[in-house]
Amino acid sequence: MHIFLFLAICLTVVVLAAKSSSRTGIAAPLLLLCVGIAASFPEWIPSIALEPELVLAGFLPPLLFSSATNMNVVDLRRNMGIIVWLSGVMVVVPAVVIGLIIHWVFPEITIPLGIALGAVVAPIDAVAATSIGKRLGLPPRIMAVLEGESLFNDASALVTLRTALAAVAGSFSLIEAAGSFLWATVAGIVIGLVVGQLAIAGRRWVGDPVLATTLALMTPWTAFFLAEELDASGVIAVVVAGIVCGHQATRKLPAADRSYSSMMWTIISFILEHLVFLLMGLQIADLMEFAERDHNLDFVWQASLLVLGLLIAFRFGGVAVAVMGTRIAARKTRHRQAKIDHIAERFNEAVEQNLIEDMRAARMRRRLDRSAADIDFAMSTPITRRGALVLSWAGMRGVVTLAAAQTISFSGPDGPLAHRSSVILVAFYVAVASLILFGGTLPWLIRRLQFSSSGPDEKRHELQNLLNSVIDEAVEDLGPLSEQKIDGEALPVRLTAKVERRMEIMMRGPGVRTEEFGSIEREQLRQLQLRYLEAMQEALNHERAIGAYSAKTFNAAQKRLDMFEEGLGSAGNNPH
Repeated sequence: MHIFLFLAICLTVVVLAAKSSSRTGIAAPLLLLCVGIAASFPEWIPSIALEPELVLAGFLPPLLFSSATNMNVVDLRRNMGIIVWLSGVMVVVPAVVIGLIIHWVFPEITIPLGIALGAVVAPIDAVAATSIGKRLGLPPRIMAVLEGESLFNDASALVTLRTALAAVAGSFSLIEAAGSFLWATVAGIVIGLVVGQLAIAGRRWVGDPVLATTLALMTPWTAFFLAEELDASGVIAVVVAGIVCGHQATRKLPAADRSYSSMMWTIISFILEHLVFLLMGLQIADLMEFAERDHNLDFVWQASLLVLGLLIAFRFGGVAVAVMGTRIAARKTRHRQAKIDHIAERFNEAVEQNLIEDMRAARMRRRLDRSAADIDFAMSTPITRRGALVLSWAGMRGVVTLAAAQTISFSGPDGPLAHRSSVILVAFYVAVASLILFGGTLPWLIRRLQFSSSGPDEKRHELQNLLNSVIDEAVEDLGPLSEQKIDGEALPVRLTAKVERRMEIMMRGPGVRTEEFGSIEREQLRQLQLRYLEAMQEALNHERAIGAYSAKTFNAAQKRLDMFEEGLGSAGNNPH
């Protein structure tokens, strides 16, 4: 079958599965996985070999980059402790323990090969979980933890796998392994920071949305392959570059650039996130055939059940420890409340007495506001037992597990590596079982737990409060409209009066009608609105850094500003 015809069929199946998912309530990745498994056995359907490099170097970078650009930095900072625990410690430790237990139960599996198996099954794939959670209204903090964990756990797993494979090849050294792990992490972070900053600078320099989006498309693979060439973690580099680009975009890029880029990544993510599950299912028949030649299938089933049981135990235990840690931190936060209140009181007194210069006072005010918002977040949004259960239940493995398993070398220090196909099949069975067992029941669980969510009125009220705060801060920064000047000249009273009335509804639409003004007044009106738009963007960035509102509210406010900016751009290009 021609590759392009096969791809067209796969994309058609993806669209049909996504459409069916909205009607049946079953996550599209699970539907595609089952379709792929069923399609792998008929002989008239050609065998599809999913190259691990295609997934790890082709699919993974854009998926991680797209998720990272949408990750709220404040949410990431506030949940960093639990994210590091789940994506770091609870990947490396289970990998080592699973390797030791597999070797103990099945002595023919060497410890390095067992740890390699543990490394490939340790990271969760939160694609199915987050898609279900968004549709059914999981609490924002649970979604942030799942998304943050899925960003970084692949890096921990792949670095651990690299170390285990070095041991399989007979070249293991504990000191070298520790040094390699440290270098992969630190160098990956540095490379991601550099590539992210260069990408933003390049997109800002070209000044054209199409050209800027092309540069954005190059960014994840640039970060990945540059890091891999330097023996650093390409996954970490991609994630860091994505976080930098997402954080800097609203500050340094125009709305049209961000709109083009967002649409591109939405389409790419949809295709890749769903396509990989279909391709994953198509592998099972060939893997079973290879395993039959390589080893007794009884071993595969026994090892799969053992590994799956260990992963479930580690997941529930690890989440329990993490949630306990957040509760301890919340109790400490309560003690900080009185201290912050005392500092804020003394600060206000110092400001009233003009004891602090304006710039320093502004920086201190921002720190106090951010600390107060962090305390309010910790006390008002705890991870409850229901949230902990969902986090535990979301421990599904996915296509990265299968792709990483297939990177295990065919040969060891003494010749061909025995039991390689069996280990790969174990990893596949574990991934499929976790997806069906947990992914298939997660919607039912979320519905039974009945998480409370903000109603439409409450969301509108929160958004309006944020918009009012942004407008007030912009007016305070620039001064009243009656005092504004364009090219050193005072504005006509008729124009300022018109703008004053429209400032209240500025956020409700993409632009304003200016036909009643002459050409000079239209340009003055446009410059004045751009001036206030820039001030409001700075105010929104300031509020986002403090984090007193939810990420969804900030995104909604940002969309209002972007619509208005694009409308002003269109108005500026339209002579009428």
